[in-house]
Amino acid sequence: MNEIVRPRCYEATDRESARQALARVLPVAENDLPWRALDYAYERLGGSEAFAHSVGSALIAAELKVGADAVAAALLHACLGDEAEMDERFNSAAQLARGVAAMARIESLAATTTDKRIDPHAQLEALRQMVLAMVEDIRVVLLKLAERTHALRCAASPAPEGDDPDERAALREALGQQARELFAPLANRLGVWQIKWEMEDWAFRYLEPETYRTIAAQLDEKRADREAYILGIIERLKAELALHGIEAEVTGRPKHIASIVNKMRRKHLSFEQLYDIRAVRVLVRQEIDCYTVLGLVHNLWQPIPGEFDDYISQPKSNDYRSLHTAVIGPEDRALEVQIRTFDMHRHAELGVAAHWRYKESGKQDAQYEEKIAWLRRILEWKDDVADSSEFREQFKTELFHDQVYVLTPQGRVVALDRGATPVDFAYAVHTDLGHRCRGAKVNGAMVPLNTVLDNSQRVEIVTAKEGTPSRDWLNPALGYLATHRARSKVRAWFRQRDVGEQVNLGRSLLDKELKRLGVGDVNHEKLAQRLKFSSVDEFFAALGRGDVGQRDLVGALQEPGKAPPALAPTAKPRSRPGSGSPVVIPGLGDVPLTMARCCKPRPPEAIVAYTTVGRGVTVHRADCASLRRANQARQMPAEWALDLGTGFEVDIRLKAFDRQGLLRDVSDVIAKDKLDVLRVNTETRGEYAQMQLTVRIKELQQLSRLLARLQHVQNVVEVRRS
Repeated sequence: MNEIVRPRCYEATDRESARQALARVLPVAENDLPWRALDYAYERLGGSEAFAHSVGSALIAAELKVGADAVAAALLHACLGDEAEMDERFNSAAQLARGVAAMARIESLAATTTDKRIDPHAQLEALRQMVLAMVEDIRVVLLKLAERTHALRCAASPAPEGDDPDERAALREALGQQARELFAPLANRLGVWQIKWEMEDWAFRYLEPETYRTIAAQLDEKRADREAYILGIIERLKAELALHGIEAEVTGRPKHIASIVNKMRRKHLSFEQLYDIRAVRVLVRQEIDCYTVLGLVHNLWQPIPGEFDDYISQPKSNDYRSLHTAVIGPEDRALEVQIRTFDMHRHAELGVAAHWRYKESGKQDAQYEEKIAWLRRILEWKDDVADSSEFREQFKTELFHDQVYVLTPQGRVVALDRGATPVDFAYAVHTDLGHRCRGAKVNGAMVPLNTVLDNSQRVEIVTAKEGTPSRDWLNPALGYLATHRARSKVRAWFRQRDVGEQVNLGRSLLDKELKRLGVGDVNHEKLAQRLKFSSVDEFFAALGRGDVGQRDLVGALQEPGKAPPALAPTAKPRSRPGSGSPVVIPGLGDVPLTMARCCKPRPPEAIVAYTTVGRGVTVHRADCASLRRANQARQMPAEWALDLGTGFEVDIRLKAFDRQGLLRDVSDVIAKDKLDVLRVNTETRGEYAQMQLTVRIKELQQLSRLLARLQHVQNVVEVRRS
């Protein structure tokens, strides 16, 4: 039984027959571009099957009403040669033809993926999105749909004598799988219904021939008879609505076999339980008219009990609104009638209740669905102005150009932001792959790591056995990273490494504090628990950042029933000199002191005093290089005063990628630590901002904490004490 009665495969291979066939479907006012393309294709392909296939594809493209250049492109796509000659002779049609040929690269990707860890549904969805992202002109997708539809038709023809029947069967199965998984869903979401329905039926016929024949036998009429039946229903309804003065649009369609089976499986129904094998839709202006039409339908034909749904008063969760009823129509055949306003219909087709998403289900993506809705609006408008060169520019869409789709060596499709590089790709596949990335191959050729990727490229990452990311990757001027996800992972790695340094610093600080307090070995785990930390490393990191104060530490060191350790050494601290000098020199009275400019000593660094000739006493860092050449006899021991309550000044140098709000974020960090900022100097050099800050602190832990927190400010590259 041949249920599909669509036009068969176009098989004529002579030029005159092709010209006559095209003349029947092209508008009289059409330009001569298709005819020139037809002659060119015949010159290149001769009377071959490829020529007949090109003509068949062009006939379907002409039915889609997407312009003369698109029809010409369908004729040219199989005979691309000299690009310069093609562009000179056919201009935009040549560009469209190249787009159709380029799409052939992704036809087999769904079948060639070898990575078994990939979710097949996610892979197919990525492939569909990649198709739309690849094209500069959305008509390329329509032409590809036309070409694949004609290929499906031709596969139904008997195999030529001498051909292997198994090979023919394998071809049909491959075409059916490709149509079901890739091209029919694309036609569905673009609203190209006739191609979508035909592709689904061909795919079902090739992939499930037994089930197809069973359902076809249960349909007690051929498709042509069902179409004639629907036309009679439409005429009857139009006459009844006109009689009652109701302005309406009535359309109908017999349900396709693939749609019938899909609904039976989706809702677990038998064939006898389906009442929408034949269906009509009535669109009216006002909501009140919906209920008026419903009454007229029920007066014309007997309603089927339990088959009425009012989705206007009680909309579906996706805000779908319509009246659905099933009746016993003429010849005692079940008939479904849907009634809604034009606004409700527009929302159902283009809004959140969009039919394509309902049919395909899957993950919701509001931004992507909005782009699809815009494309469908463009395709709806084309019927009126398809020959306008101004309107054809609307087909050249960049809606999907914010993303790029590339392939792993195993064929997995990876979606990335436009401008992404191999390093972005590596982090998208796996964090560890990104960390160990050292090189990349694109389509088999080595490329720099800051190469911008393009659609459908196959990317392979060259790795080290053990590797770490580079700080250069965070420099936007070098172009290694374009995606927020990859940048976040690199920053997280460096933050984690900084935590390790904080742990080491915290462990060192604890050892020094225990020695200062005269406390022996302590249980680090118990100490961390007393201070409410879940692990010893977390405690050490907090201590290294300065988040744990001396009093908190001393309190945690106290054993039950024992006196707490002293907060300071038992030796009496030296008093601060009356001059307010921050330095004490044993055995020396109140004399003027000068801080050496050569080494700029700052508490709590080890210091020594040096007696100069005529300039008093100068204080140097103990490791100052100048002292090595000085007279050792003039050096004296010196210490910082222990009761320094006013704090001391520290210069901090900060380097960051310049951005708006950087100074504000740095100031916020300092303010949270309740520190005084004495001076700030900012200078911009190219991509970088250099900051010199002077703050007043009272203890070294404050400085450690401040430096650690400034390091985590967004875009900061380096922070150090100067």
